[in-house]
Amino acid sequence: MTVASERTVDRAPLLERAFDFVPEPAYERLEPAEGELPAWVRGTYYVNGPARFRRGDLAYRHWLDGDGLVCSLAFGDSAEEGGVHFRSRFVESVKLRDEEAEQQALYRAFGTGFPGDRLLRGIALASPVNVSVYPFAGTLLAFGEQGLPWELDPVTLETRGEYTFGGRLNAVSPFSAHPNLDHRSGRMVNFGVSFAADRPTLNLYTFSPGGELLSRRRAPLPYPASIHDFGLTDRFAIFYVNPYLLDMAPLMSEGATVLDCLSWRPELGSSLLVVECETGEEVARVPVGERYCLHHVNAFEDDGGRLVVDVLELEEPVYPDYRPIPELFVDVAPAHPVRYVVELAAVGGPRLAERRAAPYRLAADFPAVDPTRAGRPVDRFWMLAISATGEPGRKFLDRVVAVDYAAGPGEAAEVDAWQAPAHRYLGGEPIYLGHPGGSPDALVICQEFDAEERRSAFLLFDAYDLAAGPVARLPLAAPLPPLFHASFAPGKGQG
Repeated sequence: MTVASERTVDRAPLLERAFDFVPEPAYERLEPAEGELPAWVRGTYYVNGPARFRRGDLAYRHWLDGDGLVCSLAFGDSAEEGGVHFRSRFVESVKLRDEEAEQQALYRAFGTGFPGDRLLRGIALASPVNVSVYPFAGTLLAFGEQGLPWELDPVTLETRGEYTFGGRLNAVSPFSAHPNLDHRSGRMVNFGVSFAADRPTLNLYTFSPGGELLSRRRAPLPYPASIHDFGLTDRFAIFYVNPYLLDMAPLMSEGATVLDCLSWRPELGSSLLVVECETGEEVARVPVGERYCLHHVNAFEDDGGRLVVDVLELEEPVYPDYRPIPELFVDVAPAHPVRYVVELAAVGGPRLAERRAAPYRLAADFPAVDPTRAGRPVDRFWMLAISATGEPGRKFLDRVVAVDYAAGPGEAAEVDAWQAPAHRYLGGEPIYLGHPGGSPDALVICQEFDAEERRSAFLLFDAYDLAAGPVARLPLAAPLPPLFHASFAPGKGQG
């Protein structure tokens, strides 16, 4: 079989059905079609992701291009009439409003350009606000890959407008789609990268529980690195700085997309950059080889005062595998859960004490820990994986997995998993829902798209027995594309 023909093998039958429709805003009450929803679940689950992949005659080519759709599931006391209530709405960003008014595509997207397309203020993409969503400061914030978050009504999901943190930031302030929320202090910490070729800079922001900007610190970068996520402890922000370089010049002067402007330069080396949150001072910069990290899992300081950083590590960037829709993940490589241990107080300066790579053969993404333990010692996390990794042809996420570092070096990373049936694909970060009364009972929730039946559902699993299958399946009246990152706002609990 030739390389060209291998790329046409279909390991994800009917996957195109997940991207060839535009979901309508929805509101409905859900009832489990299978299983039973535990009575202790209280609160609201939110998920955000790209969901509109066509505008007029233009079909977007990249998974990151679609306009952001935020959905919520309100459980129990959080629902108006009891039970589970589902809502969905597109984020009414500048991009969406302008394009709705003109009934055509106007703005260049992350991986799709077209003649006459626009940039925001001539220097940046107009964000589709399609990556993540978090309750914060008494409201709900939806985040995109570029620019500030947008404020939504936490119940109706109606868009209130761009969230400027009391006017302290503006539309072109560098700002990531991956903030970290400290569940003990209530603060938010986030970052953004300034990609100036002669002076690339990391911006580190800290916000009070009420949304006030407390500090903005800056740290130099060795190159204009595309950084998507970071780790956070009580004292430190940790960045996996990998040489996926963004050259802004072609974006602004040659009509290139962001994807076109990114280049992978492994010979420049990757490093862990540790910054003190309070002062913004660089504490450590430790070389870690020539690999790539899109998402962090967690970070904490152990009993010996060492810094532990858990990441999903890849051999190269994954963004090229998101294009073209629907021929996704054709050549995708495995993701390796890796634990780095850094001795910050070592004689002679900070050093890498240990790199523990848990063996894993599947591509995986969207790692999540118990959010109440983020920034504290924890070994178990959950993620979505692609069972057909290593096989030719297009493929997609179809496995929900638990990984546990306590299994020990050299042992299998996957300690528990559920495999979706044929023609069914998964989406949505598998968010952990802990029992509000302190019981060890816990769930994880993610999406399911049945391509054969063209139907969608939310699946809830026992967090510590994924293999038993969903404890409840909540079907939707209309299909929903696989989305990205999620969060959960606990409600009133029962003991």
